[in-house]
Amino acid sequence: MDLRARADGLKERGDQALGGTLERVLVAHHRRRLRRVDRLRSLEAPAGGWAAGDPPPRKGNRLEVFVDGSTALPAIAEAVEGAGSHVWLAGWHFSPELPVRGSTTVRELLAEAAERVEVRVLAWAGAPLPLFHPARREVRKTRERLVAGTKIACALDDLERPMHCHHEKLVIVDGRAAFVGGIDLSLLGGDRLDTPSHPPRGRLGWHDATARVEGRAVSDVAAHFALRWREVTGEVLPPGAAPEPADGLELQVVRTVPNRVYSSLPSGDFRILESYLRALRSAESLIYLESQFLWSPELISVLADKLRSPPRDEFRLVVLLPARPKNGNEDTRGQLGVLAAADGGAGRFLACTLWQPGAGAKPVYVHAKIGIVDDRWLTLGSANLNDHSLFNDTEMNVVAQDPEVVRAVRRRLWSEHLECEPSELGGDVTQIVDERWRPLAEEQLERAMRGEPGTHKLRLLPDVSRRTKGVLGPVNGLLVDG
Repeated sequence: MDLRARADGLKERGDQALGGTLERVLVAHHRRRLRRVDRLRSLEAPAGGWAAGDPPPRKGNRLEVFVDGSTALPAIAEAVEGAGSHVWLAGWHFSPELPVRGSTTVRELLAEAAERVEVRVLAWAGAPLPLFHPARREVRKTRERLVAGTKIACALDDLERPMHCHHEKLVIVDGRAAFVGGIDLSLLGGDRLDTPSHPPRGRLGWHDATARVEGRAVSDVAAHFALRWREVTGEVLPPGAAPEPADGLELQVVRTVPNRVYSSLPSGDFRILESYLRALRSAESLIYLESQFLWSPELISVLADKLRSPPRDEFRLVVLLPARPKNGNEDTRGQLGVLAAADGGAGRFLACTLWQPGAGAKPVYVHAKIGIVDDRWLTLGSANLNDHSLFNDTEMNVVAQDPEVVRAVRRRLWSEHLECEPSELGGDVTQIVDERWRPLAEEQLERAMRGEPGTHKLRLLPDVSRRTKGVLGPVNGLLVDG
């Protein structure tokens, strides 16, 4: 071994050791923080089951998942246009100019609705320092463009933890239907109006998803909006009539609300974390994750244990992530290195990304936040798999534990990524991962490395190895988490 290789090895081991030490400090900090507010059960939840506490899982719901903006945004527009009493929206950022259907923009859609019904928009007030976007001043200007000359009521929520935000993406119509997902009604950072084929279009592609909930669980989404609206404006919104049962599906609404942000919820709520930990700990054959980020040490620990001691030989972990995340790139890559090392070359772990096919293609930004376990557990919402979403930002997800529903969503997603019909994906999931996902993803990466245009969207995520900056994720967590 030459001196350079020896030095690189020592540097790598030192990086990993320091990263591991900082990570243990961060995890211990999270435990102390949750213990102080009597929320430690979210970290210590056993395998399986629903999240404890309120709101509980509710029967009598219907769930429809919309993948990508070309299907999701028109569905939201149609629901708003059909509103009979009120429309409530909560989001990270709103762009009045975003087209939602044809040439109709967010502003035009909401302004027209506000002539007939009550329209309330609750947006994050923006970053207090102009180091991040959107900044406070930008958001105030955006609000003026949205509401000027209309009857839209818009409030800005600045009750956030330092360096964090209000991140959920909600649309509630008449208290009978709610959209819960990852799609911002915003142009900031990228154009959400992309199609499932993700064709080359001269700019970044965008993969995302949202779910329409109808039935009893809608009341939990509405109650959360009403809580935030009251905290920000002082106005108490009437609860309205309880939604009628829409179907037979049992759903649970879970959220992240940091402690010491809202006076009516001083201990916060960390049940997205609990839901994920319960599901991941119970996994037997498949964990499939789509996320913008993947660097929560609590989740990575469970995933790594599954790879080191798989519940069965057929167990597979598949993750779909952006090729170039907006931030935290090395944080995620460092944790992927941890998972690759835990897999030890056994072939149970697969990390992929998406690109537009063809010459001159751009990446497809994976912004969806979806988890699937064993074709029996599903979550979809606004929460990424990092400390921001699990501890510090406000977030909302829905959870279903229904094999028929979960299997249909998994096939829908995989049919897009593998470019085939959902009916082709009803067989053994291990075989599909090994014989379809991996060969296709590896082939497309090889083509890219040779400088050839891609022929398919799926691509292996490169540089998933132990040679990553494992120290940066824990450092980032310590800096932003108080």
